[in-house]
Amino acid sequence: MMRILAALMLLALPGAALAQSPWPEGAEVYIVSPADGAEVTSPVRVIFGLRGMGVAPAGVEKENTGHHHLLIDRPLPTGEDLQYNLPAEETLRHFGGGQTEALIELSPGQHTLQLLMGDANHVPFDPPVASKVVTITVK
Repeated sequence: MMRILAALMLLALPGAALAQSPWPEGAEVYIVSPADGAEVTSPVRVIFGLRGMGVAPAGVEKENTGHHHLLIDRPLPTGEDLQYNLPAEETLRHFGGGQTEALIELSPGQHTLQLLMGDANHVPFDPPVASKVVTITVK
């Protein structure tokens, strides 16, 4: 419980660069569903896939584990932004409970989805463990 509280306190400190966890060699994150090019209705069920590493809730420090972040209609962070904990925003959803799927409300139109793994402190791995971009159309 103390580790989780400590991790939450770190997240409350904006702008604090944190050490990046090393990328687990061979790790791959991907979107199982929806498929690239799919036409869907909202809410959209997004199912996360992962190989070569484990999923753990935020605040749990265990080698080769992390948790999912879903980027909606935005690019991956780059450069120095990868050294900071990811901000929780409408277009950057945190799944710090260790979730492996989600129902996402999206407006009609075209949207992009991409997964990015974060470590116990919501910091991307080095190099980032990110999925391919999936483009969907919401009817």
